Amino acid sequence: MRRPLMIPLALAGLCQAAQAGDISSAYTDLDWKKDCVTYAQAEEGEGDWASLACSGYRGYPVLVSHDDARESLFYGFPPSDMTTVWESFIGLNSAAPKLEWRIETNDDLAIPFAVIHRRSISNPEGEHKPTEVLIVAKVAQPENYEGCTVGLVLATGNLSANDQARKLADEKARTFACGKDKRVVIGNAPAFGRVDN
Repeated sequence: MRRPLMIPLALAGLCQAAQAGDISSAYTDLDWKKDCVTYAQAEEGEGDWASLACSGYRGYPVLVSHDDARESLFYGFPPSDMTTVWESFIGLNSAAPKLEWRIETNDDLAIPFAVIHRRSISNPEGEHKPTEVLIVAKVAQPENYEGCTVGLVLATGNLSANDQARKLADEKARTFACGKDKRVVIGNAPAFGRVDN
C-alpha cells in the first residue's frame, strides 16, 4: 500500500524542481571568419582595432572588440554605447573558440544567463607560456542590456577551474549588479579591468 503513495510524492518533487528552473550548459563556437561580421574598423593610420558582431546562442549575439592585440567581449544584447562596457586584461590576450553558456530552463523557456569563456593572456616578460583564465560573464537580456564580467577563475594549473566557474556563474550571474557589485577572482589572475588604449 505504500507504493501508490510514493509515486504521487515523487511526481510532486519533480514538478517542484522544474518550477525552480533547471540549469544546464550549451556550447557554441566563435569563428571570426565564419560566425562574425565586422561593423567598424580602423582607417589607415588609426591603429589596429575592429568591432565584430558574432552569432552566439539562439539569437543572443557575442560582440567582440579588438584593439591593439587586446580583446573585449560582450555577451547578449548590447547597450547603445559600447565604449562603457570595454574591459579586458592589461596584457595582450585572445579568446578561445569555444563558449559555454549556462542556461536556466522553466517549462519551454530557456534563457542563457551566463557565459564561461577561456582567455589566453601573454606574459609581458615573454618567459613562460600564456596564462589561461576563465571569464564568467553575465549575459545581457533584451529588456535591460546589462552585461559584464562577474568573475575570473585562474585555469592554469587549476584542475577544478571549470567546476569553480560554473558554480560562480550559477550563484552570482543572475543577480550581479554591473557597475556596483565587486567582481569575484579565484586564483592569481592577471590584471583585468577597464583598458584605455
